[in-house]
Amino acid sequence: MTNQSNSRFTYIHHHHDDTLIDTHHILAPKTLLKQHFLVYFFATLIVSYSAYLHFHKGAPFSTVIWSLFIGVFLVRLLIWVPIVKESVIIIPAFGVQLETQYGSGKISRCFIPVSKILKPVLNECVTPVTCYWCLSLLVRDEDELTLVFKKFRPPLTMLVPIWKALCAATDCKESSDQFQEDG
Repeated sequence: MTNQSNSRFTYIHHHHDDTLIDTHHILAPKTLLKQHFLVYFFATLIVSYSAYLHFHKGAPFSTVIWSLFIGVFLVRLLIWVPIVKESVIIIPAFGVQLETQYGSGKISRCFIPVSKILKPVLNECVTPVTCYWCLSLLVRDEDELTLVFKKFRPPLTMLVPIWKALCAATDCKESSDQFQEDG
C-alpha cells in the first residue's frame, strides 16, 4: 500500500496481489469536512435566530420563512456539492471501474470494459485562470474523452502512477516509456 499526501489531497494505492485488483483512491482534504461543519452550524444559528425573532419578538411570519429558506439552502448546498473520494479500480482482465463517493454517502459508479479502452491519456488543461493536469480515457465508440476524476484535480505526482497502471492494464506500454523519456 502506498500513501501520498499534500495540502489538497491524499492518494492511497493498494495492489491486491491475490486477485490482481489495483485500487487508486484520491481523498478530499480534512479541511473540506471542517467547512461542512461550519455550514451546518451557521444554518442552525439562522434557524434558531428566526425562531427567536418569531416567538419572542413577534416578528412577521415572512421573516421566519426567509430564515428557514436560507438555512435549508445552506444545508442543501452542503449535501449537494461535496465529494469525499474518487477512486479508480483496475481489474486487468475485465476493465476499469470509476467511483465517486459523495458526502451524503451516495456512490456513483461507471464501469468501462478493457476491450473498449483505446488509451489512457494525461492532458495538460490550460484556462485563462489556471493550468492543471487531468487523466482521461480514450474509449472506443465515444465522442469525448472520459475523465477519470470528475471533480478533483490531483497533482501530476498523484496522476502518473494511476496512468502507468492504466497503461499496463490496457497494453499501452509505448505511452509509459515515452513519458519516462520526456518527464
